[in-house]
Amino acid sequence: MTRFLDWWNTLLEFKDHDWAQNIIVISLFSAFLWLSWRVIVQRLHHIAAKTQLPWDDAVFTAISSPITLVIWLWPATASLKILLTTHTHFSTTWLPELQIFILVWSFIWSALRLTTLIEKQVLINPKHDETTVLAVGKVIRLIFISLGILSLMQGMGLSLSGLLTFGGVGGLVVGLAAKDLLSNFFGGMMIYFDRPFKVGDWIRSPDRSLEGTVERIGWRMTVIRTFDKRPLYVPNSVFSNIVVENPSRMLNRRIKEDIGIRYDDISNIGLIVSDIKTMLINHNDIDSNQTLIVNFNGFGPSSLDLLVYTFTKTVNWIEYHEVKQDVLIKIGDIIAQHNAEIAFPTQTVKIEQLPVN
Repeated sequence: MTRFLDWWNTLLEFKDHDWAQNIIVISLFSAFLWLSWRVIVQRLHHIAAKTQLPWDDAVFTAISSPITLVIWLWPATASLKILLTTHTHFSTTWLPELQIFILVWSFIWSALRLTTLIEKQVLINPKHDETTVLAVGKVIRLIFISLGILSLMQGMGLSLSGLLTFGGVGGLVVGLAAKDLLSNFFGGMMIYFDRPFKVGDWIRSPDRSLEGTVERIGWRMTVIRTFDKRPLYVPNSVFSNIVVENPSRMLNRRIKEDIGIRYDDISNIGLIVSDIKTMLINHNDIDSNQTLIVNFNGFGPSSLDLLVYTFTKTVNWIEYHEVKQDVLIKIGDIIAQHNAEIAFPTQTVKIEQLPVN
């Protein structure tokens, strides 16, 4: 142990002419810090695993890699300065800016990793809206990146006041040149704020040939997967000028059928209407609190027309068709129970006989 301490103290005696020794000491110091940091991180993860909160795990996971980057790269800049000073005539005045860049990038990287981990943790809970969570995550990332870029510029000696003044004039030019890009950006913001639809919703527009399931809402465009599995990439500005229907948010699905009965069964029409209405009221999958109409609706060309108008409890497309099928079969059974039949188009031909001379 004494020999090791003597060797370590010898390495710590920096000498200007012994550049290799200085680099070795810096590298060993970085390795020592890295090993110490690894032990600390494992200990922190062990402590965080015993708590009920998921956020401490996210924080330790987010900062572990960026701090490791700083531990290795920050001393490496000192080694680089020694090499450049000893063996070349290159200027090293830019190394402090490089160190600032390493610190700022580590901060941005930690913030972005933490945002992503928190985003995933929040989305585990089905009560949280995926579209809102993703939108907030994008805004937070944009804020951290902007703060990092401004900090980096200030650390490099740039005047932020002059930059902001130039940005005001340049922003006008860029706005005129990229108005479509900006309109798509603000269109995406309106989707996030107004929330006419979210990821996973089935939407369609009567104004455009647009129908499918929303897969992703980006800053510039929205990706919609059609029912034949084709992707549609729709610029967000389009949604500001069209009517969007969101069937995913319907409360019920409607059954509306016109059923024709033979004219020969007109004496049973009242009983048939009454039994069909009773069947629908007592049906487990029909919402009797919504509009329910069963009426003799008119005399058709070849049938007595019944109107059946009701709503199902389910909004699922497949379940709806199962319920509709069951309702139609039961209506057919009711008609048959009254010795009646469903009409089909018929024509009566009257042949007039001429008098025989």
